[in-house]
Amino acid sequence: METSKGFRDFTGQEALKREKIKSILVGIFKSYGFEPAETPIIESEEFVKGNNSGDEAISDVFKLQDKGKRNLALRYEFTFQLKRISNNRKLPYKRYQIGEVFRDEPVSGNRLREFTQCDADIVGASVKDEAEILAMVGKILKQFGIRAEIYINNRKLLNEILDKQGIKAKAEVIREIDKLDKLPEQQVKENLKKYGAAKLLDIFKKPESYFKKYKAYSEILELKKCCKNYGAEIKFSPSLARGLSYYNGSIFEIKTKDIKETISAGGSYLVNGNQSCGISFGLERISSLAKIPVKEERIVIISINEDRQAIKLAENLRKLDKQVIVMYGKPTKALEFANSYGINYVIFLGQEEVKKKKVKLRDMKTGKEMLISEKELIRKTSGN
Repeated sequence: METSKGFRDFTGQEALKREKIKSILVGIFKSYGFEPAETPIIESEEFVKGNNSGDEAISDVFKLQDKGKRNLALRYEFTFQLKRISNNRKLPYKRYQIGEVFRDEPVSGNRLREFTQCDADIVGASVKDEAEILAMVGKILKQFGIRAEIYINNRKLLNEILDKQGIKAKAEVIREIDKLDKLPEQQVKENLKKYGAAKLLDIFKKPESYFKKYKAYSEILELKKCCKNYGAEIKFSPSLARGLSYYNGSIFEIKTKDIKETISAGGSYLVNGNQSCGISFGLERISSLAKIPVKEERIVIISINEDRQAIKLAENLRKLDKQVIVMYGKPTKALEFANSYGINYVIFLGQEEVKKKKVKLRDMKTGKEMLISEKELIRKTSGN
């Protein structure tokens, strides 16, 4: 049976890679002082929409009803839930969260309807915190061997440019600008003409020095200065918009030439009246790009009518953090199983081995077998 469109299973090496990526991300998030949080997948529709009902992401929310006819929705991101979990906390509140989010939108490329988001946010943040988050992003990219660029802009700067151009429909224009990496430039230009904003694309192509005349550009300079303290490399992109309306200052996007979609994005916004900032990674996109080895050494113990000794050996190996599968019955089936899962070592334990206080170890790569002690087994399977 196939999964529903836009949803998929992850198993085997792919699942192991995702697990390792999450583990690495958690380690880096914690090293910067972020603490974990978990929130419900289902919320009231009103809470999910919040004050951002005009945003495209909100229009893609999965809606449902419970038996009490209450209008509910699947979470489309984690940021709106920060309103609740950060309330009355001592600031700054630094939390990370990894989990599934849902959007009822067309499926394309690396975009599914269910995807795993990996977020780190600071409620009660300054520009120095924004720089720290961007430095953390740089560390994550390096850890995964991903070659990418960190682009920044500022919503205040965008608004100032729109004001000077006499553009009133700011929210609509920003949503159109945000489509520049999704649609051909000419199509975006045609869409902007409806709002008298087509000239913006020419302004965005001007050199960075041009934007110094805008007051809000000073915030770009301040963020750049703070990033230098971390050695974080960032690039100014005046056309960077981000579609969500709640951003009120810095905005970030991380892009690579290897895929069309953005790897990661974030920015600054208000949470319960507190200036905040955060970054979000899509696990599926990181997994498609990350260059990390995924090697899980498992051992199969075949009990040949020596179940008690086989279980005892397995428990001893598990105490040493080894992954062990005990199988019973015909060795042929167990060997077929080991081959199908790429398991390197198989141990045979029968009457003869128990009598000699040894085990028979087969290296599945070479086919070579040896009769060794438990101590030698540990050394051999540990690669020592």
